[in-house]
Amino acid sequence: MKFGVKKLSSAVRIALSLGAVTAVGITTSAFAQTAGNQAATQNSSNAKTPDQANPPKKVATLQTVVVTGSLVRRVDLETSNPIVTIDRAQIEATGKMTLGDLVQDLPAMTGGNTNPQLNNGGGTGASTINLRGLGNKRTLILVDGQRVVDAIGTYISTEGTSPDVNAIPAAMIERIEVLTDGASATYGSDAIGGVVNFILKKDYQGVQFTANVGESDHNDGDQSGYSFTFGQTSDKGSIMGGIEYNKQDGVEASSRSFSKNAVSIYGTNGTGPSAPHPPTANIGGSSSSPYGHIQITGTPVQPLFGCSFVALNPGGNSQLVNTSNYHCYQNNGANSDKYNYAAINLIMTPQERTNAFVMGTYRLSDNVSAYMDAYYNKTSSDFQLAPGIYGDNPYVAGNAIIDVNNYFNHFGATFSSAGPTINSRLSSLGNRVATFGANTEQVNVGLKGSFSLFDQDWNWDVGLDYGHSGAVTTTLNLPNGGKLYTGPSYMSATGLACGTTAAPTACPAGITSTALEFNPFDLYSPGSIAALKAAASPAVTNQYASLKEWHAGINGGVLSLPAGTVQLAAGADYRQEYVNSYVDPLLNFDPVAGTCVLGSQCVSATQGGYNVKELYAEAFIPVLSELPLVRSLNVTIGDRYSRYNDGYGNTNDFKFAVEYKPIDDLLLRGTMAQVFRAPNLAEEYNGAAADAPKLSNDPCTGYTGAPVNPACVNVPTNGTFINQAVAANNQITGILSGAQFAGIQLKPEQGKSFDFGAIYSPSWAPGLSTTVDFWHVYLNNTITTVNAQSVLDVCAAGNLAFCSLIHRNPVVGPNQGQILTIGEPTANLGTLNTGGVDWSLAYKLPQFSFGQFTVGLNATYLKYYNLQTAPGTASNTTYTDAGHFLPFGSPQEAACPGIGTCLFPRWRAQGFVNWQLGNWSASWRVRYIGRFQMGSKSPSQDVFPDGTCYYQGKPNPAGGKYQCNITGAVYKYGATVYNDISFGYNIEPLNTRIDFGVNNAFDKQPPMLYANNTLNANTDPSDFDLMGRYFWARVTVKF
Repeated sequence: MKFGVKKLSSAVRIALSLGAVTAVGITTSAFAQTAGNQAATQNSSNAKTPDQANPPKKVATLQTVVVTGSLVRRVDLETSNPIVTIDRAQIEATGKMTLGDLVQDLPAMTGGNTNPQLNNGGGTGASTINLRGLGNKRTLILVDGQRVVDAIGTYISTEGTSPDVNAIPAAMIERIEVLTDGASATYGSDAIGGVVNFILKKDYQGVQFTANVGESDHNDGDQSGYSFTFGQTSDKGSIMGGIEYNKQDGVEASSRSFSKNAVSIYGTNGTGPSAPHPPTANIGGSSSSPYGHIQITGTPVQPLFGCSFVALNPGGNSQLVNTSNYHCYQNNGANSDKYNYAAINLIMTPQERTNAFVMGTYRLSDNVSAYMDAYYNKTSSDFQLAPGIYGDNPYVAGNAIIDVNNYFNHFGATFSSAGPTINSRLSSLGNRVATFGANTEQVNVGLKGSFSLFDQDWNWDVGLDYGHSGAVTTTLNLPNGGKLYTGPSYMSATGLACGTTAAPTACPAGITSTALEFNPFDLYSPGSIAALKAAASPAVTNQYASLKEWHAGINGGVLSLPAGTVQLAAGADYRQEYVNSYVDPLLNFDPVAGTCVLGSQCVSATQGGYNVKELYAEAFIPVLSELPLVRSLNVTIGDRYSRYNDGYGNTNDFKFAVEYKPIDDLLLRGTMAQVFRAPNLAEEYNGAAADAPKLSNDPCTGYTGAPVNPACVNVPTNGTFINQAVAANNQITGILSGAQFAGIQLKPEQGKSFDFGAIYSPSWAPGLSTTVDFWHVYLNNTITTVNAQSVLDVCAAGNLAFCSLIHRNPVVGPNQGQILTIGEPTANLGTLNTGGVDWSLAYKLPQFSFGQFTVGLNATYLKYYNLQTAPGTASNTTYTDAGHFLPFGSPQEAACPGIGTCLFPRWRAQGFVNWQLGNWSASWRVRYIGRFQMGSKSPSQDVFPDGTCYYQGKPNPAGGKYQCNITGAVYKYGATVYNDISFGYNIEPLNTRIDFGVNNAFDKQPPMLYANNTLNANTDPSDFDLMGRYFWARVTVKF
């Protein structure tokens, strides 16, 4: 599709100009229970007014329903549960092609999510949900009240596992109910931050075809999608099915001004020749360029150049080391040799998604029905990173050693990690690419029915919920370093040979031909390109996960009280979960050496499972009604007992809720619930994977041996020790892993959730409804990845269980005591305490001659978000994250439950205005992300923006090394506001509707957060829009 700003955007702009005189709104914004949902009569949307009714009058039959957050069937939709609802009309009015894009816009979502904008650390096409910033592993995803299998691609993440909501076919969904309260007593493990329940369509009749297209204002990011849905309903049952296809083109970072360069913060407020110097932003990059970063310090050729590093001239002869073929390496300026790795990264990962679904019911008798719903999803996606590096790479098995007698070496010195060094970007091989193919199947089958008992109506349901997800990841353009490092390297009496003159070796298979001559000083030579391609074998990883849950439940009236009928729901569940994976030997991480063959995307196999048996009961008790100042007073009590087979023990979680209506217009509500989460499979069974953390300090600096510090094994005791990585602000070799690999016994995390609020729907303003909820969540013994800094600190504070994870160099010499590797396990360590206020307003105005208007607002205020890293120990730190962006690599970010970087603005909100007149409609939606800051002046927060100066870690003539990390710097950012506009028209004679619109209509750019504080695009792709102004259109035809 190549018509964006040419045809599609031009058409949209014309339409926008014509419609600019109208007040517009957005139907996508979700808000808590609206006035339209307050009546719960059967077919209430079609009920006649008293003026229209003709005698004899029919008595309306009240229909009981189960609302997300409760298991009891009730007439009322306004309950003690704070629920945000996105209905079908809102889903269709956005231009969003996946459900994840829609739900992630809700104000209750904060703290980092996976989405297709996430390249480094993403690229699977998945979207996850993170309610309250507690992490996607603490948000339960349901489809019609049943669990969904986890997306296997997320097993590589230390965050754990969660379903991919993009895999749920949007065409089968009637509405989305989002419970923003803890619900472990109702649903079991994981429902701590809340629940997102995708409610399926029921009794669909007809045929519908939909086509979507979209394109950005930059003529890229093309989208196209098609869906076909059919349904038939009869007295015996119903059937519905369909198929969807969606395609999203990728977008490279070079296409946007904010992401086309690696822009980093540099400054000097420590020591250094220019200290103090205010932190400034500079276009940087990697010193590993395609033409080399060749150290010549102390070599015979250094006097010829008069500098420490050189690079080959493009087109130069690498065999002639002189100023005509090489030049002094330039770190800055217009002729900088640094490699811009940012440009080829993706700010939108390409994906292609196909899914099919079918669901139906069949009446076996008057009181028994069979039901089934199933869907299948296939996703193809990929991500790409800058080309790999040839040279001193700590994550590659073996390091580059270019012997002084190497056939291509004319520098008169041996190059190795001990120096002099060489590092070159493998651009001649191509970008590092991983292609990802995933399949998800979900089936829910069962029987349900009804019966009467003691004049009370009861319903029952028994069924099986089965889910399976599998993924194949193929990694390309990562050369086998072992082949390159031991390839043809010197000329023997019989020709090119491998190894060194002192230690010749047999050449690896495929590298013996002189046609594969690898010249490490000219990676663009034909021989080098051929050798690189021969050494870069594709690596394939296979993973799969499965979920089986048998469930049985009953629901009905127990006895009648003066205030109403006591309702009871009870039942039992039995659930099994399992995960397994195969990792290509080329990517298999060696935890002892901290290396893998290909040196990137290195992981280990994951295998394990568990089962849990559960019993639950929930009672709704009407206490008082129809009394002065007591229109109704109801109490809900719930309890769930869970028993795990994998050492997690038993848990009993309780819920108590109150609903009180002093007058008809006002509902006061409150809920107190115990919350619980068992370790997920990734947290328990993940194998080792490479990490590159930074340390802010080493507790062994200046160690003398007295008192004994358990974190300082192998550190010299003469008081002179300095951690070189800390001094130079360099990364170290970390080993991420699940608990079992590290020998740690996990236990469930537990806590409490509170919600107190009100719903006011004044009778003096029909159509107006407003809600307010004060919420609080507290978690103890949180399951988290313990970052390298915390491992050091906790060990030093006396928690010896972590000391075995620290491996220091035992060899006496200048590097004695330096950290070789440090384990970063999953463990129960810390507490989490967060709270705030939700507020919403929705108002359907009276009908005007110029149309019907609906306005609304949904907002969340985050009052506090506090993490304790190791409570009860001397190493404990309390991080206060509310109002902050947590820079990538900081200890705060490492402790954050979200994905990648984490943003916690105080305010998030959505506002909308809708207009409809006859067949015309228009909408305007506003999404608000509040102001925040990066950095803190408080040393205890340890969340300073990462930034260094040129002299960082270099010898200081006055002694020691220069320290010019940026500490205490604070960057403040204003609010970001996105405006989305859409128009629609129904062509009634053709049963056709046309919608078109613009997302991010004013082309709001994301804030610049800088490359050395982020993982992608100099900003936060989890929260901010990277595409810019985006045009879309859709046509829907019904038959």
